Amino acid sequence: MSSIVHYHTPIGILEIKGTASAIQRVDFVEQPQSAGNRAVGCLADCLEQLDEYFNGRRRKFDLPLLPQGTAFQESVWQALTTVPFGRTASYGDIARIVGNPRACRAVGAANGRNPISIIIPCHRIIGGNHTLTGYGGGLWRKTWLLEHEGFTIENGRVVP
Repeated sequence: MSSIVHYHTPIGILEIKGTASAIQRVDFVEQPQSAGNRAVGCLADCLEQLDEYFNGRRRKFDLPLLPQGTAFQESVWQALTTVPFGRTASYGDIARIVGNPRACRAVGAANGRNPISIIIPCHRIIGGNHTLTGYGGGLWRKTWLLEHEGFTIENGRVVP
């Protein structure tokens, strides 16, 4: 049975959906639709790790994840988890990792449907020319997350 908990970040409220054994969704929400449940098991671990991340004490998440999508989407999401804290990758880089170097646009679409924000780090994916590209939570959040991880952003570009 799935539960929902909320976590207040410096850039908005995250709604986390999962079971006691796996995280299914992490989404930014403007206003929680419910009071949420008590965090147990994996959900409690998720709240603790998000707190460590936002307080600068965690660089890598260690949680069981259960995102649901097509086989291609899931392969892209898995590839996103290989991009470490403090690094970025392009859509082309991810397309090559999943074995389809011409699939940059499809990678972009899958990236945009990532159901587990921050933990599956879609915010670390940028354009091949270092430009910031779309982010479901808004480019201002993507900018904040990248700056939090040590990047400098100038005029919509990650400074290499």
